[in-house]
Order: sequence, then C-alpha cells, then structure tokens
Amino acid sequence: MNASPSQPRPADRPETDGFLPTVERDLPTGRHQFHKERLMAQIHEDLAVPTPAARRRNPFLRRVVLLPVAACVLAGAVVVGAGLSRGGDPVRSAAPGTGPVLTTDIRPADAQGAVQLLDRISLVAQETTAPQARAGQYVYIESKVAGTSVWSVNGKESAVGEALDTRRSWKSVDGHKGWLIDRRNKDGITLDTTEAPGLNAPSYDYLAALPTDPDVLLKKIYTETAGHGPGPDAEAFTTIGDLLIESYPSPQLASALYRAAAKIPGVTKVDDAVDAAGRHGIAVARFEQKTGVRTEWIFDKSSLAFLGERTVQVEGTSGNGLIKPGTVIFTNAITARAVVDGVQQTSAQSA
Repeated sequence: MNASPSQPRPADRPETDGFLPTVERDLPTGRHQFHKERLMAQIHEDLAVPTPAARRRNPFLRRVVLLPVAACVLAGAVVVGAGLSRGGDPVRSAAPGTGPVLTTDIRPADAQGAVQLLDRISLVAQETTAPQARAGQYVYIESKVAGTSVWSVNGKESAVGEALDTRRSWKSVDGHKGWLIDRRNKDGITLDTTEAPGLNAPSYDYLAALPTDPDVLLKKIYTETAGHGPGPDAEAFTTIGDLLIESYPSPQLASALYRAAAKIPGVTKVDDAVDAAGRHGIAVARFEQKTGVRTEWIFDKSSLAFLGERTVQVEGTSGNGLIKPGTVIFTNAITARAVVDGVQQTSAQSA
C-alpha cells in the first residue's frame, strides 16, 4: 500500500541520521492490546469517511516524542497548539494545522538555583490540602494544551501550530475506568482498562502506596524506567513531570517528588517561562544534550503552585530542520484538578 501523500509527523521526528535522535516513550507494560483494539476501531471510522487533502495519521501510530502526559497519547490525543509570539504570549491560530509555529525566547538557565527552588516548592506542596478520594470516585483534570507539528502535504513539509485546545480527563481512583474529551474526541473516548496501574500509568490508589522518602522514590523511578528515553536522568525527570501533570498526588507525595527531582543531575532554574494559558512563572528545567530539548516545569512566582509544563528546542534542529531553536514543541497548563463522583462531572476548583 502506498503511503498517503498528505501525512503529518510529530515535530521532532528526524528522517535521516544527520539529525538529532528522537526520544520515544515506550508504552507501559500490558497496554499494547488496549491500543490495538482502539486502533482497529479508529481504522473502521477512517474507512467510513472520505480522505481529506491533508489528514493526521492515526494517533496510535504516531511516535510519541517528548510528550509529558502519557495518558494523552494512550487515549488518542494529538499534539495541538496555539502560536506563541516571541514574547511568549499565546495567540490562537487561524485554523487547525495552519497556525504559526509556537516560538518563545530562550531564557538562560541557572545551574545553581534549582535545588534551593525545589526545596522551597516541596515545603509549599507539603502544606497544601487535597481531597481524600473514595472508592468509586474519579480524578478530574482539565488542561490547556498546545504544540508544534511537521505536516507533509503533497510532498511539501512545513512546521505548523494548531489552535489552543482544552483537554478533560476522568480516571477512577483504582485506574480501571476513565474518559477523555479533547480535540480529536469531542464526544469522548473510553480509557477503561483491565491492566494494573503502574508508574507510567498510575491511579490515585497507586500513588497513595508510593514511598514518600525521596531517595527510595527516586530509586524506584530509575529502576522502573531503565532503558526508556534518551537516558536514565532524562527519563526520571520526565516521569516525575508526568506524575505532577496527569494525576493527583497527595501533598506528601508531591513534596517527595520535588525533593527527588532535586537529586537528578542537570536540573536547573529558569527565571521566566510561560504555560499554555499564558501564565508567566518560574521554571525548574532540564536540558537533554542528545535532543537539544529543554523540559520546563512552570510554577507561580509568588505561591510556587504548579502551573504546567513545556518542552522547547534549545539547541540544534529536528523535524528535517524545520524545528529550530526557540520552537515550543509541547506546552500545557493545568486549569482544574478535583475529585468527582462520576465521569463528565467537573469542578470549579482551580489547579
């Protein structure tokens, strides 16, 4: 079968050995059958509609590159985006797949300030309050997401951003039931699974059983993510970021995660960063030499509350040279996080 002449690719997917290597997140153990079933269902849907001039590949076939929210990919979400001006403020693109590339100023990173900042953040996290979930309840997370992709239309490639999108997810406290509403799935898609939760697909109950000693916790993360990503330190940092974004850790666990992150080599501080909602904050970051990409966790400068995350191409290029330094590959902003009684129930509680 010939490949479609109009296919999008993730922003940082290199096509030749001359470009920086791709960071590919492996699927959690036991999730492949789940994806196979969802993929076959999507194939039937695609066959039922005419092929447009330019279409996205099935998201389950896309390589997941530098996405901090594993569940976003597991549920069939695609990277979407809004253009960011050079000053870092978000603007909506004119239409999906045709907006300006997301860009931002590359701020200097302070290699000396991260440990002290994370210590302050961990103390604040430990003093926060969080609801106690009961059996049968769900963790609800609402976020704004944006990103940059490389599209190929009739053999011509270009880097584009897409309009800022709202993502809503519900996950039962035991991790076996869930629901996702996003750009691709406006009516929602099930996240139900029979697989046991784990570090890369955690549930509320799973998180409650994790150790809160930073050294023990970090050792577990390194052990269970060995062989993934561009290196053990990069994968440990990414995994902690995933837990902060797509779950609801207790104050004690959140504090331990920040203290564990302070022990990862290469962690730095960036004085100004902007999340997908346009909120400026201070960032804890880590630059990965193999990819030229910096991952930033963004916190409110006053309260030190977690706001969101973004990944920025800082050095080199990717996407056949279309993704240049200053390109925002992915960004999100947590806007609500709550414990609710059922799927599609929401809360006005701010993140």
